[in-house]
Amino acid sequence: MKTAIIQSSLIWENAQANRTHFAEKIASMATKADLIVLPEMFSTGFTMNPSPVAETMDGETISWMKSTAEKTGSAICGSVVIIENDNYRNRFLFAFPSGEIQFYDKRHLFALTGENTAYTSGEKKVIIEYKDWKICPQVCYDLRFPVFSRNTEGYDLLIYSANWPAARINAWDALLKARAIENMSYVIGVNRIGDDKNDYHYPGHSQILDCFGNYKIMPSENEGIFIADLDKNAMLEARQKFGFLNDRDQFTVI
Repeated sequence: MKTAIIQSSLIWENAQANRTHFAEKIASMATKADLIVLPEMFSTGFTMNPSPVAETMDGETISWMKSTAEKTGSAICGSVVIIENDNYRNRFLFAFPSGEIQFYDKRHLFALTGENTAYTSGEKKVIIEYKDWKICPQVCYDLRFPVFSRNTEGYDLLIYSANWPAARINAWDALLKARAIENMSYVIGVNRIGDDKNDYHYPGHSQILDCFGNYKIMPSENEGIFIADLDKNAMLEARQKFGFLNDRDQFTVI
């Protein structure tokens, strides 16, 4: 599966400007991708003021994702601020080229910045099936909680959409590698670059790792579109050869 990750700065709480920005980047791609991954809250930046920017599930950003996916033939995913039943959600959206939308609500909310008071936590893990791949979407802070991401479903790809600041970027690099190795899965981490309205600096380090923790896309601090081919058969052969997942613990997440 040819996968593109877009590492970019974000325009603070300006969904129209961000949609235009990402539309231009996607249009500039010389190679068609099966999957395009965007950062966390790609339409607004990581805001704790959801009221003026929140959209519904038939809002403009979802409409843009659906139309872009249909036009390009590429699935597009990333998280957006959504309001539903009077609750604000940090929602990972996955738009299929068919026009279908599936989603995952971020479970682990970042209390250090008050995300847990501004947003409502998700309640369940989600597996998305696309092009014969089983994909597990997660958002930013979820990365620190390996029990929740444990590969009990036999997923093939674990995706983290993030706004992860420079002060803790070493943890981002280390934990993405750990998630790939322990789950014998491809892992994608997409982080933004630049500064936000709260003076947090984001250094990127978006990356793609294989099931041994080897880089398919190396982390960098440069803005850009980075593309890699993911080989599911090679990953499944590695799982069968080494069998590490056969020895995993059985548990229930509550």
